[in-house]
Amino acid sequence: MSEIRHDAAHHRFVTIVDGHTARIDYVSGDSAIAITHTIVPPEIGGRGIAGELMRAVALHARNEGLRIDPQCSYADAWLRRHPEFDGLRA
Repeated sequence: MSEIRHDAAHHRFVTIVDGHTARIDYVSGDSAIAITHTIVPPEIGGRGIAGELMRAVALHARNEGLRIDPQCSYADAWLRRHPEFDGLRA
């Protein structure tokens, strides 16, 4: 897995794998971040990249004392599959 970078200026978490950019976009609120899109190009799909991006978002939220509003269906499903992050759901 390539490095995951938090691009706060553009409200996204990004990684580049085999020259393709995967990302999670979010909107910041006072006490929560709303995840709006999870984008993994088909060329690098099926490798668990979206899950690693979500884990990075969840760890960031936990460290910053934020909640997660999973507006994106992938983010919602990921949170349901990872009960260790249940307390983060907004």
